[in-house]
Amino acid sequence: MRAVTTGYDISYPQCGQTFPGGGAFRVVGVNGGIVFAANRCLGPGEGPSQLAWAGRDAQLYANTGNPGPALSRHWPLGQASPRACPASRASADTADCAYDYGWNAAADSYATAVRAYVALGWAVAGARRTPVANRWWLDVETANSWRSNPELNVAALRGAVAYLRSVGAASIGLYSTPRMWRAITGGTRAFDTNLTWVAGATGSTSARSMCVSTGFTGGRVTMVQYVAGGFDVDRTC
Repeated sequence: MRAVTTGYDISYPQCGQTFPGGGAFRVVGVNGGIVFAANRCLGPGEGPSQLAWAGRDAQLYANTGNPGPALSRHWPLGQASPRACPASRASADTADCAYDYGWNAAADSYATAVRAYVALGWAVAGARRTPVANRWWLDVETANSWRSNPELNVAALRGAVAYLRSVGAASIGLYSTPRMWRAITGGTRAFDTNLTWVAGATGSTSARSMCVSTGFTGGRVTMVQYVAGGFDVDRTC
C-alpha cells in the first residue's frame, strides 16, 4: 500500500506572488508557458526563485508542443541526430523531424534547469547536468501548438522522453487530461509505462476517486492535481 502524500506545483504564472508553504514535495515548471521559453522566475531573477522554493530535489516539468515546420523557427531542418530531418522545409513535416523537435525542446528545458541550479549555487559553473536526478514531467496541453496528425505529436513526445532519459532523469511522466490527451495523441498507449499526472480534479475527494481510475496513457495514475486555497495541490496515488 503506497503512502498518500500531497504537495504543490507552481510555474511562471506565480512569478512575484506568494508561494504555498508546506507540502511533502514540490513541483516547478521550467518554461514560460511554451517550449523554448524559460520561466523567468525559475532561478534568481525577476522575483523569488521558484527552484529555491521547490528545493534541490524538486520535481520539474516542461512544456511540450509540435507546431510543425511552417510555424516554428526552432524546427530541426537538416538535423542528422538523433533522427534525420530533411533540410528543406517543404519536406520536413515528418515523424523523424517531430522527434528531433521534441528532443531539442526537452534539451532546452533541461539546460534552463541546469542554469537555475548554477545560479543558486547548487551546481558548479559550466555544469551540464543537474546535481540530482530529478523526476521530470512533460506538460501535454491543447493550449500549446500541435499538428492535426496525432502520430506526429506522439513522435515529438517520444523525442522529449528519450532526451530526458539520456541525461539520467530519475523518472519521466506525462501531465494532461483525458480529453486533451485524446485530442493531441489520439489516445495513444505508447507511454503507458510512464508516470501519469492527471489534471482536472475538483477537490480532494475527486482526486481520490481519480487515483483509482486508469490514467489517460492507459497506465496507473501516479498523481492528481486540484486547486485549493488558490494553489495547485497534487495528491499522490
